[in-house]
Amino acid sequence: MARGGRRKQQFSRIHAFSCGKASFKGEHSLFGGPGFSRVVYCNDPECVEAGLQNYRDNYVRTTKYTLATFIPKSLFEQLRRVANIYFLICAFLSFTPLSPYSAVSNVAPLVAVIGATMGKELLEDWKRKKQDIEMNNRNVKVHDGEGVFDYSKWKDLKVGDIVKVEKDEFFPADLILLSSSYEEAICYVETTNLDGETNLKLKQPLEATSNLHEDSSFLNFKAVIKCEDPNANLYSFVGSLVLEEQYPLSPQQLLLRDSKLRNTDFIYGVVIFTGHDTKVMQNSIDPPSKRSKIEKRMDKIVYFLFFVLVLISFVGSVFFGIWTKEDLVDGRMKRWYLRPDKTTVFYDPKRAPVAAILHFITALLLYGYLIPISLYVSIEIVKVLQSIFINHDLHMYDEETDKPARARTSNLNEELGQVDTILSDKTGTLTCNSMEFIKCSMAGVAYGHGVTEVERALARRKGPPLVHMTIEEVGHVEDLTEEHPPVKGYNFFDERIMNGNWVNEPRADVIQKFLRLLALCHTALPEVDEETGRISYEAESPDEAAFVIAARELGFEFYERTQTSISLYELDPVSGVKVIRSYQLLNILEFSSSRKRMSVIIRNEEGKLLLLCKGADSVMFERLAKNGREFEEQTKQHINEYADAGLRTLILAYRELDEEEYNQFNKEFMEAKNSVSADREEIVEEVAENIEKDLILLGATAVEDKLQNGVPECIDKLAQAGIKIWVLTGDKMETAINIGFACSLLRQGMKQIIISSETPGAISLEKVEDKTGAAVAIKESVLHQIREGKALLAMSNENSEALALIIDGKSLSHALADDGKDLFLELAIGCASVICCRSSPKQKALVTRLVKDRTGNTTLAIGDGANDVGMLQEADIGVGISGVEGMQAVMSSDIAIAQFRFLERLLLVHGHWCYRRISSMICYFFYKNIAFGFTLFYYEIYTSFSGQAAYNDWFLSLYNVFFTSLPVIALGVFDQDVSSRLCLKFPLLYQEGVQNILFSWTRILGWAFNGVLSSTLVFFLCISAAENQAFRKGGEVAGLEIVGATLYTCVVWTVNSQMALSINYFTYIQHFFIWGGIIFWYLFLLAYGAIDPYISTTAYKVFIEACAPSPSYWLITFFVLISSLLPYFTYAAIQMRFFPTFHQMIQWIRTDGQTNDPEYCDMVRQRSIRSTTVGYTARFEETSRQFEEKPEGNL
Repeated sequence: MARGGRRKQQFSRIHAFSCGKASFKGEHSLFGGPGFSRVVYCNDPECVEAGLQNYRDNYVRTTKYTLATFIPKSLFEQLRRVANIYFLICAFLSFTPLSPYSAVSNVAPLVAVIGATMGKELLEDWKRKKQDIEMNNRNVKVHDGEGVFDYSKWKDLKVGDIVKVEKDEFFPADLILLSSSYEEAICYVETTNLDGETNLKLKQPLEATSNLHEDSSFLNFKAVIKCEDPNANLYSFVGSLVLEEQYPLSPQQLLLRDSKLRNTDFIYGVVIFTGHDTKVMQNSIDPPSKRSKIEKRMDKIVYFLFFVLVLISFVGSVFFGIWTKEDLVDGRMKRWYLRPDKTTVFYDPKRAPVAAILHFITALLLYGYLIPISLYVSIEIVKVLQSIFINHDLHMYDEETDKPARARTSNLNEELGQVDTILSDKTGTLTCNSMEFIKCSMAGVAYGHGVTEVERALARRKGPPLVHMTIEEVGHVEDLTEEHPPVKGYNFFDERIMNGNWVNEPRADVIQKFLRLLALCHTALPEVDEETGRISYEAESPDEAAFVIAARELGFEFYERTQTSISLYELDPVSGVKVIRSYQLLNILEFSSSRKRMSVIIRNEEGKLLLLCKGADSVMFERLAKNGREFEEQTKQHINEYADAGLRTLILAYRELDEEEYNQFNKEFMEAKNSVSADREEIVEEVAENIEKDLILLGATAVEDKLQNGVPECIDKLAQAGIKIWVLTGDKMETAINIGFACSLLRQGMKQIIISSETPGAISLEKVEDKTGAAVAIKESVLHQIREGKALLAMSNENSEALALIIDGKSLSHALADDGKDLFLELAIGCASVICCRSSPKQKALVTRLVKDRTGNTTLAIGDGANDVGMLQEADIGVGISGVEGMQAVMSSDIAIAQFRFLERLLLVHGHWCYRRISSMICYFFYKNIAFGFTLFYYEIYTSFSGQAAYNDWFLSLYNVFFTSLPVIALGVFDQDVSSRLCLKFPLLYQEGVQNILFSWTRILGWAFNGVLSSTLVFFLCISAAENQAFRKGGEVAGLEIVGATLYTCVVWTVNSQMALSINYFTYIQHFFIWGGIIFWYLFLLAYGAIDPYISTTAYKVFIEACAPSPSYWLITFFVLISSLLPYFTYAAIQMRFFPTFHQMIQWIRTDGQTNDPEYCDMVRQRSIRSTTVGYTARFEETSRQFEEKPEGNL
């Protein structure tokens, strides 16, 4: 933009004080102390002090590795796995004479597996590196010291530089705003990259720097900034700017890196934090490391295989030592040929113990193939591919927000199939966080005939007509809807006050003050559409936007804001026309979660000073004056009714101020605001507390946060799947209960155990301000209520009744104490539904930790806001809703989805599939390694435990890497026991994962036994068929190489065919990998035999000359294959016929076309899996009972 071209802003926001007034208080002594040591010399690079500072540069690196650290750091990551350490030791030992096979054949697979994983890490890191290069080389205008701004790269910025950022550019570092293109020097900032919030934030510089409106203004500009050290808090900042005088700095002047300049032509700013010192980089910490339960059990299986490996090595070495000692007869060795070289160290009958110990090391190397070297890398590949399927599932894509599901980590895919308990936030998770003004109470009269979703659910539950609604009224509302097109944020219908009719109400004066308060008490910004002329609003929350819109629709239109005033188009009750009224805006007492209210102080056109306040009922009623409680009883009744309807309520009140009181307050308030102490916010709140009193009640608002589409159906389906659902919300108990009914979390006939802290004894003690006594009384009452609940739970278990537990925040704090949490958890896990009301973020995290640690079951937390981050990180799986509250939850989550209803498909389909695939994959991995490894052990027995391998070195090395691994990967990616449609139709199938049926120790040991049995049949049938019989045309018998090749062929055929029998869902890829693995074995024999005999030794002779032409080789392969698979085939047939699992029954349904046969489906449910008290839903139980109780003639 050209120099001097400044725009005038007509609706800039004042933030509670005149920014930039100098502070004469001596509190700047805070700076220089711990946490407040940063000194920035602005626009003064030649300053000696600036040169002595060693602040970071602005180069940002998000890569995990550097060129120097990649190899050592990546290797360290790989060697954290015990199996890899074992294989590394084996690789070193393979260079010694103790090794039964060549070093190259042993090292190559290890290098291939670790290299593949390191390659994956390198590829992912290179992508991050390219992003870093692109970001660090962006250009920004920087002051060159002579009143001119030239382009420079982001990475070259230094602390103290003056930069000029233009419209729609990102801020290159953390800046202090000095001035902008607007006359008031303000600017608009979009922080989507930081917190996901799409509404624009207004930033305002110090008055002392707002006149720096041209490039040349900075020719002689010098200043010093003293501020806090780099930290991760995005929403706080304490500092001061010294420019002749000292001025306090606040978050209002802070422009954060990676946020974007919007609706402003340019700004000038000074760099205070660079690179990794910026707040966004300070927040870029790694999420907590999470491991699935299957992965933890897999480690135990590896340890078990290590035990088996050591055991059979020990057994072999003991027998080797005994036979070696007995080998010397009359000074001669019977088995002299076992000595591997001219020394006697490895085989010396005179030193049999030493020979046994050395043989033990050889055996550890020989039987090492019991441990699957490619297991970890195969699982990583499979999980990445599974995540791609999740990310590209169109059924979990939200068209409205253009957001698909996104697996932010692939480590927990299988954990999605084992979730026992879901802990959910309410606002923005179950609901849309899209508020609509629907009802209100003014002057003790309830207005608004809109019907909420909760009221509809209430009507369905109770039967009578809708609350406060007659049939005629419902039809009338529909007529009004047709006359007035819907307005976002406004769903209010009541002709008594619409279209200006409020002037005819008995208390029109109170209604006028109420609506005017809605139009004035906020921090929203109006924006005028140039084409239509219609005003829209940028608000900090959906609630606030709904209030301003409601005021506009009812005759009080907020249209302009300046630094010192706010203007409305008001409906004049006398003339009946709209008039312009302007109010002087003096102070804004901002909302905070601790205050639970906000206020503005204005001066009207008559010169009266007014404090307008809105806030939660829990803090507002106690601030009412004695003469301001005229409508208190009626208003309390109305907000209770609104809570019953599932609405969020706020109380509106005001008071008049006299000049003396205001002047005293303003003096204290300005001093608090201009303070540079670390506890400035607490001081400001304390000052505000003193004036927000003696209020006069006007009424209450009620806004509806609508349920997201499909939430009731999703919760019902998850409950039928046996998943327990807990809701942790900050809402009132009545609101939470009714939302529970609306979303079918609570159902008719379900008994409720309500634990409340509002007992008569505690209330009476609180009234006399005996806080200690009240706390003790509440704790005793809570523990008593929990014990009563447990007694009721025991009775309900006998009657098969489902219970719901509802507990408020105060009670929850006592229930989570050391002496109460076990009792609370026992009660909670026995209930079908749990709702925790008035919960703080810390309580959400503590409840999640309690359930996860004490039950040992898999927990899933789901939320959308910053207050849910702790809960998401504590849970086994954190699911973030990418909604309107921000991206903090998504950034802290393991999986992100756009709507709660997508959780149904994520768990019941992808979760079930991933659990089944990973479980089957791991079991099969151990099966094929045991089947292979035990053939080596049996051959050892045949060869007197001599340490001789049955197979060629390269046969051993490539078994896990090429010939048998690809089919397992195909299983882990593509296999389906049933289709997605049937997964959703029969949600009880999900219990296979919750009860861990497919990865239980019984199943694992069953597969291990199958591996031992297969190896036994393969080995002894092969040996019996080849031993002492002519194998080739010339009558020659099979030697070591021929027997080894035949045995290896039978193993490859058996384990791959076993895979074919285990797969439920075939694709051409699985066929290719299974049968391709076998074909690849034969191609390898040909290729291996074709290379130099120095490397391939007798490979050509073994296959081309001996095995391939021999009918015996092919007949042995065929009959051994049939014989080794017969036991599994027999077991599978018997099990499927007489003891079918749930998924097998569903497969029968699919095959026989009986999906819609209710009797057969009921039989499936009854015979599928064992029942569980966790997750029973009252609807399912009630339906079943009603069905059983019907007379046969009515069926």
